[in-house]
Amino acid sequence: MQLPEDQFRAGHIPADLYRQIPPGADLRKVVIVQEAPRSYKGPIVLTLLIIAGSIAVLLVLAFVAQVVAGAAVSVLSATGGLSYTINRARKARELSRAGTRRRSRTPRKHPTRARPVRPKKRYRK
Repeated sequence: MQLPEDQFRAGHIPADLYRQIPPGADLRKVVIVQEAPRSYKGPIVLTLLIIAGSIAVLLVLAFVAQVVAGAAVSVLSATGGLSYTINRARKARELSRAGTRRRSRTPRKHPTRARPVRPKKRYRK
């Protein structure tokens, strides 16, 4: 009988509880009520709700910041105070062997190769 639950089932009363029983009480009629074990369901659910709520608040703040920034750019560009363009077409940059762009020299010309001549019927009219 290692656990207190085993002692209760066998009818033994622990010494600390035995001292709390008033003198003259019939021990056969004494009922010991044991406290239920702690449930961790509530704190876990509360933690998950706090995390989900904070993520939702951050997403809403990011969305509002994006809308405010877009509105500010559109108002400033409409009033002429700011122009903002997005250029998606990028030109291929020729890099030297060191990885820096050439600025003063003209790009090297590769030797031209003879190109095969296609028959006229392959050209579109």
